[in-house]
Amino acid sequence: MAHLRIDNRTARRLWLTSHGLGVAPTGPLDLMGTIKALGFVQLDSIQTVARAHHHILWSRNNNYREHMFDPLLARHRSIFEHFTHDASVLPMEFLPMWQRQFRRKKGQLDRSGWLKTLPDEKQRAAMKDRIRNEGALSTHAFDTKVTGKKEMWSRPPHKVALDYMWYTGELATCFRRNFTKFYNLPERVFPPALAEAALSDQTQIDWLCSAALDRMGFGTPGDIQRFWEAVSSEEARAWADRSELVPVEIETADRSIVTALAVPDIEHRIKSVQPSTSRLRILNPFDPVIRDRARLQRLFGFSYRVEMFVPAAKRIWGYYVFPILEGDRFVGRIEAKADRKQGVLTVLGFWPEQGVKWPDTRRDKLDAELDRMRRFVGLDRVVWRDGASDR
Repeated sequence: MAHLRIDNRTARRLWLTSHGLGVAPTGPLDLMGTIKALGFVQLDSIQTVARAHHHILWSRNNNYREHMFDPLLARHRSIFEHFTHDASVLPMEFLPMWQRQFRRKKGQLDRSGWLKTLPDEKQRAAMKDRIRNEGALSTHAFDTKVTGKKEMWSRPPHKVALDYMWYTGELATCFRRNFTKFYNLPERVFPPALAEAALSDQTQIDWLCSAALDRMGFGTPGDIQRFWEAVSSEEARAWADRSELVPVEIETADRSIVTALAVPDIEHRIKSVQPSTSRLRILNPFDPVIRDRARLQRLFGFSYRVEMFVPAAKRIWGYYVFPILEGDRFVGRIEAKADRKQGVLTVLGFWPEQGVKWPDTRRDKLDAELDRMRRFVGLDRVVWRDGASDR
């Protein structure tokens, strides 16, 4: 049987549509619906303009505002925080399918060298007793010091212990205050019916793989594994071999062909997909459409990396550079920084993609997006630094 072939533009439109970027970011806001559709939203502490989770959600609907997020975690308990490929929030209803991930992280950490400073079980129990008696506590409630030689990533033992217990599910994020994480006992955070659901490991693996592919539409076993980073490569391949999936050939950005697997209703999705909105959007570096760099390069021919941990002299672009998406292609990159005291969004650098022309119409779209972004974070004006562009 011949494989179904998906041309590159259709593949890009399917991927963007499944991640909420195929349509203009307008209309009624369904915040939990957006988070559930994405599967997870990454958290990150860096705030050059807005923190990653706020920016990601705003990119899907410009009616979103930052104050809408915290109640989902702290009061409504409709999301929980844990580790996918990085710290993220997930819909609380996914918790039964995440129990295995707590155990996986424990196994990975127990084999890891960074636990040399982990306090022993008795000391960790004492920390949990404090939380049990005093309520939710942050790392600032504890005071231990790094001993011996200090390395770049050295952390005090109490921080290692809190992270360890969070990774393994012994503690849970209760809320964040100014992005500082507060830990509580999981039974005080997770609804009992969800926390106590007993699903087999295989059931959880099947769900994780199926939910990943559903959110991608098509992908290789490697794409499926990387989506949550909650199953192994072997488990993803084994699931793909057993499942009733549609073999497809995906045309890449360089016109080569990659074989992949697609959801059973892929032909319906192809017939239903609409041309992507012509809206220009400045995306966050941690946006789920950007995160899998191999898939990004394959579908869009867009090479991207975050450079905040790269020494300044070795950066290609800048400290915190935002990809610019127009329709179904990436047309440039921009570096911007918010000065909340001065009420200014400053453009520090701007780089069109090679081969992409920037006529006045496209530049007007960029100006409009920058204006939307400055209003989102409550700033008064946009300023281009001298040398940021040839405007």
